[in-house]
Amino acid sequence: MELALLACLAVLAFIALMVLLSAIKIVPEYERGVIFRLGRLVGARGPGLFLVIPVFERMVRVDTRVITMDVPVQEVITLDNVTIKVNAVLYFQVINPNWAVTKVMDYIRATMQIAQTTLRSVVGQVELDELLAQREKINQKLQQIIDEQTEPWGIKVTIVEVKDVELPQNMQRAMAKQAEAEREKRAKLIHADGELQASRTLAQAAEVIASEPVSLQLRYLQTLTEIAVEKNSTIIFPLPVETLKPFIDAVSRQAYNDVAPAPAPSRGGER
Repeated sequence: MELALLACLAVLAFIALMVLLSAIKIVPEYERGVIFRLGRLVGARGPGLFLVIPVFERMVRVDTRVITMDVPVQEVITLDNVTIKVNAVLYFQVINPNWAVTKVMDYIRATMQIAQTTLRSVVGQVELDELLAQREKINQKLQQIIDEQTEPWGIKVTIVEVKDVELPQNMQRAMAKQAEAEREKRAKLIHADGELQASRTLAQAAEVIASEPVSLQLRYLQTLTEIAVEKNSTIIFPLPVETLKPFIDAVSRQAYNDVAPAPAPSRGGER
């Protein structure tokens, strides 16, 4: 009889210990425990150690850390009728555990679906050039729209980033040709501007040389000195007309004196 009583007491003690252990809950710093008492929401508890009434209360753990989610590749037609494939990355966290448990069945899956539909909608409303050049603006718009839709669930969307934009091969070739043409245009403009500056500098140099004719001869001598560095080079040097002008003028005056008629004798000497 005593043995049976001891056995019953041992069983009751074991059951009481198990109930006590099941009532003790430990929640880490990054989680919250949402408590339901007889099916009704009591509130979130934690972090740390707390007690839950067995059978009458149930706890649902909710992670409050930032969750990183890859939005799958979406095939989208942009506003200028270009078919592209785009994907994104989404960062969000639970700021209200009570709403995340009671207002949506699976907040992670729901946020994923909202992100996919919003990505297709926003990218379909912009042109391809705007998507490629104003990526930051598109990201802010995506974050704002997704955050507005997930806020009633207690979800805060912090960052949305468009990761990759995949273009068709024909569009890539067209964009490459456009970039090449743009670079050629810039090269021609830079070359023309350089020619303009060079012509202005040459005009100024010509004015200086015209004011001092001797400077032209000095410049030619300097050029000969620079060219004559190479010993095995053949130099073809133009002779400026200005250098020969004094000799030409002297020869012209001599020729004029030779062919000029002699002066006629004076008539006053005749008798």
